[in-house]
Amino acid sequence: MRILLVLAVAALAAGCVTTETVQFRPKAQQETLVRDGQAALISRRKSSLILVKPAGRQIQSGARPVFIVGITNLTGAPLEFRMANIEVAQIVNQQAMPLKVFTYEDLVAEERNRQIAAAFFGGVAMAANSYSASRAGYYNRTSTVATPRGTYQVQTTGYSPTAAAIAQSNAAAQNEAIVSATIERGQQNMAALEQGVIKDNTLLPGEWYGGQLHLQAPSSEGDGVKSYAITMLVGSDRHEIEVVQGGSR
Repeated sequence: MRILLVLAVAALAAGCVTTETVQFRPKAQQETLVRDGQAALISRRKSSLILVKPAGRQIQSGARPVFIVGITNLTGAPLEFRMANIEVAQIVNQQAMPLKVFTYEDLVAEERNRQIAAAFFGGVAMAANSYSASRAGYYNRTSTVATPRGTYQVQTTGYSPTAAAIAQSNAAAQNEAIVSATIERGQQNMAALEQGVIKDNTLLPGEWYGGQLHLQAPSSEGDGVKSYAITMLVGSDRHEIEVVQGGSR
């Protein structure tokens, strides 16, 4: 019954999660299109072309939006792309409010903090396993004994080296699995950040470069629609991308 209750609560919570979709408002020298069933936008300037689309089909309400950005150098000379030259502003009541752009270094620092927290809670679980194993050999039993003088309750205490050894072996295996899982997940997350997140880059002539762009979650508005603008400089080209995020369900 307890397991069924947990599953029911989890299913109810999952059903209450709202998600939002992303649309783009094209400007001059921009066009919207669909890529693999998702809204996307191409922005063309004299020296560069940028393709932007959401990293996922929906964004969980209140979560950070993540976009896939692809940049192409259209010139015969190198072009500089710098994360410091990306600005994002949410439009609220016709006022621009800055949103943070998370760099690769920001995300790595967050992942390291997550790993520290995971190691702490893993250590707590390991300590609990070890303590339980250290007490597993001791037993306290109550039995009923019938004698000619009547029935008595007898308390029997003792220690079983075999039970203790089995429990300690199981605890050691569980603790090793906790450590291995924590390390493996941390390594996978670091590798994903290294491979996926967009960073400073010099684009050679004709070269394409891209990756994930992580943004601060925009604040909710009364009508549920969130409008913000992403401005990116590639060389001397200025690309302004207007995003409309909403459509909660």
